[in-house]
Amino acid sequence: CLIPLPTGPTKNPTATPPLQTVDIVLDCTYVGEGRRGAPDLGAFGGSFSKDPATLVLRRVSVRDDGILEDATVYKVPQEKAESSSHIVFEVSAPLVSIPHAQSLLRADCNKEEVNCEISPYNFQQHGKGPCWFMGTLRLSSGISIALVLRGPHCSGEQAEKPDAILHPKLRIPLTKRGTVLTTVEFQSSSRNTSLQTHLGSLVTLDCRFALAPSSPLSSLEWRRQRRGSGRSLFRYQAGSTGATVEPKVHVDLPQLLESGDASLNLQGVSVGDEGAYICLVSTSQHQIQHIIQLQVAEPPQVRVIPGQVSFERDVTTTLTCNIDGYYPLDVSVSWIQKTAEDEAEITLSSTRFSSHLQNHDGTYSISSYLSISSATVQAPGTYSCRVSHVALEEPISVSVYLKATEKTRSEGLAGGLIATVIFIIVLW
Repeated sequence: CLIPLPTGPTKNPTATPPLQTVDIVLDCTYVGEGRRGAPDLGAFGGSFSKDPATLVLRRVSVRDDGILEDATVYKVPQEKAESSSHIVFEVSAPLVSIPHAQSLLRADCNKEEVNCEISPYNFQQHGKGPCWFMGTLRLSSGISIALVLRGPHCSGEQAEKPDAILHPKLRIPLTKRGTVLTTVEFQSSSRNTSLQTHLGSLVTLDCRFALAPSSPLSSLEWRRQRRGSGRSLFRYQAGSTGATVEPKVHVDLPQLLESGDASLNLQGVSVGDEGAYICLVSTSQHQIQHIIQLQVAEPPQVRVIPGQVSFERDVTTTLTCNIDGYYPLDVSVSWIQKTAEDEAEITLSSTRFSSHLQNHDGTYSISSYLSISSATVQAPGTYSCRVSHVALEEPISVSVYLKATEKTRSEGLAGGLIATVIFIIVLW
């Protein structure tokens, strides 16, 4: 990854960088059907083979942020072109832009992993139509991209042109460079494969697409899959006067039709809204789907009672830590003892717990109990209830400070302890 050194006058940092066309080259896997060496024609089924592949996105427009001066046109290595196992797909996009091109180009610099797979999609047999491929790109940052690629005519047993060079595995015509030449007819993308949000929030599930004029939009549907059952939330059919919409969801129909923004807004998120959201964009021939996992995470509210404790001889007092309003269910609770003489923290094991209770909004609550007596308590000292949960960046600690009075110091712990409760939020 080349980082440019400043040369000459400093450019205006607020100016929009100019566009430049580059080739973006990605290492991929070709996932084909059937035995190795047999044509990958027909419907999906049976076994699959995997072969190394290269995806070359030709002349993609990106913003020149100062590192593109050394960018060159990608040349296909001859050893790969002649190999029967390696497949090079050259992709042009004259009618449909490549989404998130800047992120793809800078993936190495940003130390992002790009998972790339290419597979056959609706192959036509016996040379009657073009071969179609699906390219799927997933970045470790969460971006997902799907490209429907139109290839040359499928050859079946015989090439359309007698002198055509056929790929030994795919049995489709190759260019003189030994590559499979394709064009993007349909693309869709999403910025997220998973999202985490709080109760009552407004969340946007990103889904966008672009189509060549020869492949107009047929329909858009958003579905939610939860615990084995599916439900349609939004559906638009081309030619209809409107869309079918469930409560709490919104898709901007003018934006959908004008710019391909199919993003779904979900208002007032509840526990029941958790699940897998599927964006289905369809043309008359093809369909692309993106799956976004929506997770609800609500942090707990923690309180220790009673607020004040006075010890008497041979009397046991129970401290209660109430943890309320959290989601999902898993929560970790512990009691920590710390004395003034010894700064070391001691995790106490003599604790008890109530059963989990579920609140009307789907969140949970639980209580933890710690019993202390005047015979065993160490004062001055601190007893803390520490709570960890997936919705918390750091654990919460709520502490009880036990202070010994002058009478207690003269008579021991026979009954002069006054427990003053203070709440301390500790970023652990």
